[in-house]
Amino acid sequence: MAPIAYDATTDAITTNVNSLWLLVAAALVLLMTPGVAFFYGGMVKAKSVISMMMMSFGAIALVAVLWVLYGYSMSFSQGSDWIIPHVIGSPFAHAGLIDFLGPKADGTLSPNLNSLAFAGFQATFAIITVALISGAIADRAKFGAWMVFAGVWVTLVYFPVCSWVFNLGADGGWIQGIGVNDFAGGTAVHINAGAAGLALAIVLGRRVGFAKGMVKPHNVPLTLLGAALLWFGWFGFNAGSEAAVDGIAGLAWINTLAAPAAATLGWLIVEKIKDGKATSIGAASGAVAGLVAITPACNILTPFWGMVLGLLVGAVCAVAIDLKWRLGFDDSLDVVGIHFVGGWIGTLFIGLFGNGRGLFFGFGPASLGEQFVGALAVTVFSFFSAALIGWIIQKTMGFRITSEDEVAGVDTTVHGEESYVFDESDIPVKA
Repeated sequence: MAPIAYDATTDAITTNVNSLWLLVAAALVLLMTPGVAFFYGGMVKAKSVISMMMMSFGAIALVAVLWVLYGYSMSFSQGSDWIIPHVIGSPFAHAGLIDFLGPKADGTLSPNLNSLAFAGFQATFAIITVALISGAIADRAKFGAWMVFAGVWVTLVYFPVCSWVFNLGADGGWIQGIGVNDFAGGTAVHINAGAAGLALAIVLGRRVGFAKGMVKPHNVPLTLLGAALLWFGWFGFNAGSEAAVDGIAGLAWINTLAAPAAATLGWLIVEKIKDGKATSIGAASGAVAGLVAITPACNILTPFWGMVLGLLVGAVCAVAIDLKWRLGFDDSLDVVGIHFVGGWIGTLFIGLFGNGRGLFFGFGPASLGEQFVGALAVTVFSFFSAALIGWIIQKTMGFRITSEDEVAGVDTTVHGEESYVFDESDIPVKA
């Protein structure tokens, strides 16, 4: 048989189609951060909604700017551009993404579509990772201090961890280099954010009146809307991580449907047994827990095992969210119980049931050990770094609002706004 001739036109079309998918996926993932804002916003007090949502929108603004300036460069340097090989890259190698904009013969710009699409896609991961942390400190954080924390943490913690996990190839980051399978960010996003959230919750301390049932969600439909936007955007998060329109992207997509669906059922079953009622907040939380757990594994689990993972993580996280009451740390919106615990379960599950590497498929314990090392490294690095950054901010400019301001409401004391304003002139007056 004669060899198949290389077709440059076909190759260019394939590259452009894959770049188009990355651009669409990036838009989907960016939508997840407003989804986080709604998801968290519905669960806090009515006097804290603006504060909660502003932390997500602030993350979009700040992290996007830092990513273009130097974040992509630090995360995806190669070769001589490494500051520490396989650990952290130079902030100057791709500063401003200028090197992706080459000149044409006539002097006009000739942007590198594939590189820019990838840079944009990865920017949305950095943004949502920072936004997720905010749920652990709801009702009691200063916005200015949060923005300082977000800028320092994403620079010193997220950008290096992103490089460890997502900088692929022979010259890539050390976590993927030891064989860890983290397809879309179980370690880099969810364990990273969960560990940082736990650290900040400890540094800022408990809310006034901290006790089980102290705050009920003020707007359940808002939370359900947020969960829906998260699930919708997560198809870009997971399937987009293949950076190609192929079978792995299809597998990631179907797992992103099946696992959170099963997790929702698992959460509701445990909630019914534990509390006597299956709630809509439980359904939303279960779906998010399933999405978290399938994130690192969506490329390597069959849909059946994806559903098993979902059922397991839904049940476990429904119990794990109560740990804060037993251990005494005030993780306001269960960032630890859902993202940290769910991220750990999904990461380790790969070592047990991952296709071609799982212990229960006869491949030995090596993969499980690799997954454990990767998850532990991110946990330790993120927790202690966030704790130190948060402690310095608290001791200098102050991170937490006063107890008086907390009782009065973060929205009015920090932002000078109210979430819900009713015009008294519209209220009929009794004769």
